[in-house]
Formats: sequence, structure tokens, C-alpha cells
Amino acid sequence: MIKVFGHKFPDSDSTGSPLIWAWFSTEVRKAPATAHLLGRPNKEALFMLDRWGYGMPEIIDDVKDGDEVIIVDTNNPAELPAGIGRARIIEIIDHHLLQGGLATKEPISIFMRPVACTATIMHELMGSAAARMPRPIRGLMLTCILSDTMAFRSPTTTKTDQNLAEELARDLGINIGSYAAEMFAAKSDLSDCSDDEVLRIDSKNYEINGRKLKISVLETTNPSAIIERKQDLIRAMDRVADEDGIDQVLFFVVDILNESATLLVPNKFVRTLAKKSFSAAVSGDELQLPGVVSRKKQIIPNLSF
Repeated sequence: MIKVFGHKFPDSDSTGSPLIWAWFSTEVRKAPATAHLLGRPNKEALFMLDRWGYGMPEIIDDVKDGDEVIIVDTNNPAELPAGIGRARIIEIIDHHLLQGGLATKEPISIFMRPVACTATIMHELMGSAAARMPRPIRGLMLTCILSDTMAFRSPTTTKTDQNLAEELARDLGINIGSYAAEMFAAKSDLSDCSDDEVLRIDSKNYEINGRKLKISVLETTNPSAIIERKQDLIRAMDRVADEDGIDQVLFFVVDILNESATLLVPNKFVRTLAKKSFSAAVSGDELQLPGVVSRKKQIIPNLSF
């Protein structure tokens, strides 16, 4: 049985896309596959699973020697199981920058496109078979796209993403604005999440100029609820960095509705990084970044220290 999974700390795309592709592999390709998760998904993803009638896919910590796997929504070894090199990777479907570092046992199919969402690529790869998608699979695909594009607010959004989402919404009889508001409300309720969980909930590890960074982005319609916790979050940064084997946590609170971000500034290193990266003078322990909403297009490419 083929295992399909995305990255650690799964968001909606890394939760929904494995389910979508496991359906396609099993029902269309006739190659039995099951979806898996590399950790508990965030609240928006849990909302998606409940809304479209899915139980949570099995959470796995690692893969076994010779396991057949399809990797979706990442190609970064740091976001994959420690034993990924022992598995038989047969396919990668992703929309992120090419990281390098994965070794395969044989030539494989790799599909990478400059779109906002892995699910968008999957629809393209399905071709005419996309018409066979059952309603719940279409619902997963719509949710993934609206999540990754922030309902078309993100600069990562392409016409391909938007056109597909609008087509899916019509088929499903869903109002995009209302449905996205439900998604974002679910994502924004972090009252029962610890500070460590908040810092990890949507985080990716990168090495830049020899520094290991965890770049955490929290998208919310209620940023004030998170900013009120900033002193506790700043204290948690050192603990999370130590436990996760990285040098520094960079934490951006993205205000979905006002399309801006707040960077927490816990120390001199982050203050210097913020000044060089965003040409901004920093005073205090936070920096407002109007118009910044995308880690992929507006944060990662600008980081400098």
C-alpha cells in the first residue's frame, strides 16, 4: 500500500492533498494508497476534515525500509520523516521552492508548479479524471486552495488557483466568502494551544547563511489575541529552538483581513535581521509589516542578516 503524506505540522493543504491523491491513486490509477499525517493538523484542517466527512488520517512518526511513498506539499527533508531515505519514493507533487537533499532509489516523477496550492497541481495532473471526483474530494480541494491563497489575498495566488476554486465552489453550491470566513474562524481559535504549539503550528525550518531558522507564520482574523500573548511567546522561543535544534524562531502573525504581519522581536539578532530584511527601524519587541502575508514570496526571499 502506497503511503501519501505531506510535511510535518500539517496545515490544510498537507492534510487534504494526501487524501485527494490517495483517492486518485486508488480509484483512478488502481494503485492502492492511503493518506497519512506527520503530526496533528491545525484547527482549520480539523474543520475541513469534519466539514467534508473525513476521519483524521493515521499519524505516523517515520517510514520503514522499502515503504512506497508519495510526498506532497513539500520537498524539504527537514519536513519529512527521519527515515525518508530508506523509503522508496515514487512521486513528489509540490509548489514550494526546490530544497534539494532528497535521494531516491530510482528515477521518479516530480511535479512542481509555481501555483499557490498542491491541490491545484493535482487537479491538473488528473486531467479528465478530475470529473470523477466525489463531492467530499472536491470540498477538500476547495478548502486547500482557499487556505493557501488566504481566499485570494495572498500574492502566491495565480489565476489557475482562483479559477479552479471558483469552479469547485459553483459545483458544490458554496459561497466562497462565507465558507472562507468559517475556515479562518476555526484557524484563529488558539485559546487551548500552548505557546510552544502556537510557535510550531505553521512552521518551516530553513538554513540561511549557516543559521538554522524556524520561520513560523500564524494566519488569523484575530491577531490581537495572539499579540496579547507576546511576552509568553517570546519566552517560549528559546525553549522551542533548543528542543527543535535550531538557532532562532522567527514568528510572524499575519492579519488575514487587513493583509499585514507583525513580527515579534525578542533579541538583537532578530532586530538586526528585521532591519536588513525589511528596511525597517525596529523599536520595542514587535514590527508592523503592512502588505506582508506570504512566507514563500515576501518573507523567505527577503531574509538577510
